[in-house]
Amino acid sequence: MFTLAIVQSALELGFIYALVAMALFLSFRVLNIADMTTDGAFTLGCAVSATAAVAGHPFLGFVLAMLAGACAGFVTAFLQTHLSVPSILAGIITNTGLYTVNLAIMGFSSNVPMLKTETVFTMARALFGEKSPYKLIVAVTVTVVACALLILFLGTRLGLSIRATGDNPDMVRASSINTAFTITVGLCVSNAMTSLSGAVLAQYQKSADINLGTGMVVIGLASLIIGETLFGRGGMWVKAAAAVAGSVIYRFIIALALRANVPSECLKLISAVIVALAIAAPALKKNLALRRRRAVSQKGGKTHA
Repeated sequence: MFTLAIVQSALELGFIYALVAMALFLSFRVLNIADMTTDGAFTLGCAVSATAAVAGHPFLGFVLAMLAGACAGFVTAFLQTHLSVPSILAGIITNTGLYTVNLAIMGFSSNVPMLKTETVFTMARALFGEKSPYKLIVAVTVTVVACALLILFLGTRLGLSIRATGDNPDMVRASSINTAFTITVGLCVSNAMTSLSGAVLAQYQKSADINLGTGMVVIGLASLIIGETLFGRGGMWVKAAAAVAGSVIYRFIIALALRANVPSECLKLISAVIVALAIAAPALKKNLALRRRRAVSQKGGKTHA
């Protein structure tokens, strides 16, 4: 049985992690690139946001985190488009290098505590009151605004070029559009959103840790695929809503696992199982329908016999 506090916490984390799902939607679905920079970019956002908040600039921390994430995406895109490094390897290389970068940003410490630091959430508490769902208000506002801006951007001429690059890069090149540029912009925007998610989470839980981004690709993909499986395909706004809904549902699944006293060490395994089942769901449905048709045809054949 879920309490109000558990439901609210699941909603808050669901909206925060939804930014990662939308980032993977852009790189994985729109650009058709498996970007492995996600884990490092998420931690990068946490580190930059925490450091800026400790310095007394929590709002600036969000902006700097997005800029830092865009830089990480640029490095991955440069390796891929100019040095001919395969997309997966380019992301892994950037992700590996970001570990040291993130440590340097946090003063070569594995974590940055912010127990007495003013954050965006403490400001929201002062504005809306202690008893209001101020954390949920911040999480929903940031996610909705970021997703709306992303969808509007994908409707622009540059955004349509990015979408076309993922669909048919050869046709885009034939139209005299620089695919290296569209891929670079797409990965920069994607990793900026991932870093923003990490920035919000760091201020939400008042700490940043070097291992916060571990497994973030799996979490983001789980959220994205759950949303797509449940809501099907549609326009960009539908896909954005599906990604957010999938993220919230994923957090409820994790909350349910914790309520069932599943050890926290097993949560990564649960995430992997959820992703595998979500990806396999269409194939499983197709196989099940085929078996039903075979069973019906076999029964019809026996009846005629």
